[in-house]
Amino acid sequence: MDKIKAKFSIGTKMYIFVITTVLFVAIVVSALSYYINVSQIDSYFKRLASNSAENYATFVDVNFMRELRNLAEDEEYQALRDQCEESEDEAPIQAYFEEHGIWERYDEMREHMRTYQSHMQDIEYLYVVAWGFNTDKDMYLIDSDDVPLYETGYYEDREKEFIGVNPYYNIDPVINHGDWGWLCSAYSPVYDEAGNVVCHVGVDISMEDVMAERMQNLRYVVISSLICVIVVLFIGVLLVNKVIVKPLMLITRHIKYFLPGDDRDYEEAGVINLDIKNRDEIRDIYDEIRSMQIRIVDNLNSISDMEKDNEEVSREAFKDALTGVGNKAAYNRKMVEINEAIANGVEDFAIVMLDVNGLKVMNDEHGHAAGDTYIRGCCRVACESFKHSPVFRIGGDEFVAILMGDDYNHRSERVRELKEFFAKAYKNDKVEPWLRFSCSVGMAEYTKGDKSAEIVFRRADKLMYEDKLRFKKENGIEADARS
Repeated sequence: MDKIKAKFSIGTKMYIFVITTVLFVAIVVSALSYYINVSQIDSYFKRLASNSAENYATFVDVNFMRELRNLAEDEEYQALRDQCEESEDEAPIQAYFEEHGIWERYDEMREHMRTYQSHMQDIEYLYVVAWGFNTDKDMYLIDSDDVPLYETGYYEDREKEFIGVNPYYNIDPVINHGDWGWLCSAYSPVYDEAGNVVCHVGVDISMEDVMAERMQNLRYVVISSLICVIVVLFIGVLLVNKVIVKPLMLITRHIKYFLPGDDRDYEEAGVINLDIKNRDEIRDIYDEIRSMQIRIVDNLNSISDMEKDNEEVSREAFKDALTGVGNKAAYNRKMVEINEAIANGVEDFAIVMLDVNGLKVMNDEHGHAAGDTYIRGCCRVACESFKHSPVFRIGGDEFVAILMGDDYNHRSERVRELKEFFAKAYKNDKVEPWLRFSCSVGMAEYTKGDKSAEIVFRRADKLMYEDKLRFKKENGIEADARS
């Protein structure tokens, strides 16, 4: 009988209760922390993918995509596409596009997609698809990736996550694992003037690194939880030597009320707050449990604050809304980086200053919509000329490119070709005025005597102004003011 009593003594029950309670709290808190972290990170990437798809949808030429889709759906083209895919020869597709007068626009849009993707480092794949409204197959129209031309018009089974969704509205992004690994995918519809959906812009963001880091964090959470459990259980084993049932049950009951969460204070999270009169091991248990709960609440709130700060930083507007290149804030940040590099012994770089010619006349005579098209076109030309260097819009009609790497090594050739392009485009009277892109250009190189990047910028700005004077003189425009 004594042995039976020993097996079920208060001490034994307390051992069992302490072990069960500590394990439960550790698992719940760890699972809650992990879930909150996963949920917020997934939400961030879903917003990023959705916003990227919506943003690029604004650049899509709807009329061209309608024309391309109609051509790709034609039986004659599909037969040609099958032949080219079988022979792995894309030349007939290009010839077919040239014959139908869409090749230049097709190639231009593909290059624009590649340029856009290169400026958005998080985007893994950028493409345009024609949604099959009466079938579960979609047709790929154009892709920023280096895929063969005969992929245009290729029908593919729709991902099961998107089967049954309403394609007339923005489609909720999903994270899944397929043939291309972990991806966060989002689609944004492109409408014509009548409100009909012509195509969808698709964006895929790689989640491979995120998932790998997530598993690593999970391992850390499990290990940390196990360590905490071992420590607390060891303390509990010591404390059961002196059993005081009433305060112990009181503490145990209030532990169940502990439920930490985002932006909860100690009272809302249920942090234990009792009037314990004991001055022994029971008081130590109480103090340790309370401290642990406070640390958990503080850590969760710190994580929440850090994630909010990260989201705020990611939302900071460092890109120009009209052109998609860096804005004045991004340019200022880049200049600070360059000045720091100059102080530490900078590598070679050059600054190119560009000023859009005749923007005021364009706005006055053709409206601001035409002026915006004109600005975007000039920016796109600059980006295509300096593919390996950042381009910034620092004013209404002013752009700056900071040449580095390959662009710097071929700077004279690139600038000369850029000027020749602008000169030729300005004289092309076969297109609309807002498509006759023209900029005055000035380039200055960094020298060892330059104390800051601003000095190089001023030289480039001066050379650009001289180029603008030449432009006005050659074209019979008054040169007494900058435009």
